[in-house]
Amino acid sequence: MPVEVVLDASATTHCRRRIHLDHDPSSVAAPRALPDPSSEQRRADAAEHRVQIGVQLASAAGAGWHAVPPDVSDRVAATAAAVAAEAPLIWGAVLPRSVLDVPSVRSGVVLGGPEGGRRGGAELLVRLPGGGYVPLIVVRHRITDPGSGALTAPLPETDPRQAVPDPARKPRTQARDLLRLAHLHRMLEAAGWAPGPGEPFRDHGAVIGLDADVVVWHDLGAGHWPGERSTLAEYDARFADRIAVATAAATGAPALARPSRIMECRRCPWWPTCEVELEREQDVSLVVRGDAATALRAAGVTSVARLAALDPAAEPPAPLAGAPFPDLVALARAWQRGLAVVRRVPEVRVLRADVEVDVDMESFGESGAYMWGVLLTRPGGTLPGDEPEGYRAFATWEPVPTTDEARSFAAFWTWLVGVRDRAAATGRTFAAYCYNEQAENRWLLASAQRFAGRPGIPDVAEVEAFIADDRWVDLFAVVGEWFLCAHGKGLKRIAPAAGFAWRDPEASGENSMRWYRDAVGMDGVEPDLAQRRRLLEYNADDVAATHALREWMTTRVVEEVPLAVDL
Repeated sequence: MPVEVVLDASATTHCRRRIHLDHDPSSVAAPRALPDPSSEQRRADAAEHRVQIGVQLASAAGAGWHAVPPDVSDRVAATAAAVAAEAPLIWGAVLPRSVLDVPSVRSGVVLGGPEGGRRGGAELLVRLPGGGYVPLIVVRHRITDPGSGALTAPLPETDPRQAVPDPARKPRTQARDLLRLAHLHRMLEAAGWAPGPGEPFRDHGAVIGLDADVVVWHDLGAGHWPGERSTLAEYDARFADRIAVATAAATGAPALARPSRIMECRRCPWWPTCEVELEREQDVSLVVRGDAATALRAAGVTSVARLAALDPAAEPPAPLAGAPFPDLVALARAWQRGLAVVRRVPEVRVLRADVEVDVDMESFGESGAYMWGVLLTRPGGTLPGDEPEGYRAFATWEPVPTTDEARSFAAFWTWLVGVRDRAAATGRTFAAYCYNEQAENRWLLASAQRFAGRPGIPDVAEVEAFIADDRWVDLFAVVGEWFLCAHGKGLKRIAPAAGFAWRDPEASGENSMRWYRDAVGMDGVEPDLAQRRRLLEYNADDVAATHALREWMTTRVVEEVPLAVDL
């Protein structure tokens, strides 16, 4: 008799090996990472966000609102009763567990059905006029970007018939949101609670995000995925695969998923277990990630040693996307020799200037940018009337999001432009630097858009011109162009090669989130001034690190870094 495995929607976005370990009885005693306080805090914040949205929706819905009590003994039965009563809106719904009714196939193995089922719940079920329900979920991240075309209705409007294409927003198609909506859609179908085939919006689901000003509706039958696959088709394939992986693990069958290092590993509880196995086997994913690692394994290049032994001038053993094949071989050889960094080229070039500013922004998740830190240096010399060199920060200590962000951002922008313009007026060159411009650019534009018209806030066009200027230099891109990094290109990874060290042994983006909560008294306690000083020191070290990295890359010391061709 087959073992039944029941999965929730998160299985479709988790690593396949993680699903295996979650269901393998022999993994009970395997090493796991300690709970991550930052992740736990994000979950708590998300739960509080859902509560606040529920209160807002309930107040607007009036008699049409039905909430399933969170402490009722059988929430599925309570949800079913509300459905039977044709409640227009059902908050806190828990759906009946549904059995997967398609066979799971993987690597030529067919697992007999029923192989497993689904479990899950929706923040809100919305009843359509013709009968049946569609799901609405509440998340604590942004769900739109500037643009157009998102199907939105202003909160608290939850009727999809009132949604219209938004001229100012485009949907941010988060895979986890879309796949969860598809998961709930399939559960509603299995329960007999979904709208009928001819009902408009039958295949739709909705999301309320961090800003909580609109409801975004998604057509789950539309082709949002590679090859124009619909979300429902993508979900069905992924869920059937994860059921196969979990069932094989639960029954002791040959494992259908092996460990491979990917981005998810950084926060996965099973990383200590996978890391041991990957290091023992010198798995190729330690230096090559994603689809390239999969392609190399399929071609028999399973280890770092096998990759390092290949001729970089020869044809690759399989079609590879991403980095050039010679770079992959060089990375493998660098990893074998314990080298964090090797040079691609004999001469490393970085734009330098008479007046230089290193910039680092600190944000609290997607809530807002609370600090802009800068380090001013003048390699070309100081003139009379110049302000002192050194670090300065433009910050708000009101919990974000707050309109006080406008003041701190305006002060930062006014200062930066003033330094740039004075350099030009005195015949000196200017450049500004950051590390991985994606974050800084995002908040530069978002701040100009959010606070448009306030004192000191630049026009969006002015910000766009600054971002497009060659004098705004992304050192992350520079490192990627001139170096190969066997252990990653993050600033905390690469700056030590330049001899830089952070003063705080716990310095990290994740930890800064916890420090920030204390610094602003976000949890109802008195603001912790010591944590504010800690954040300022952390930010000061970040800009000092980019400065040290640039100095290192433009001195003869960098010639001590081995060349990739010499490995």
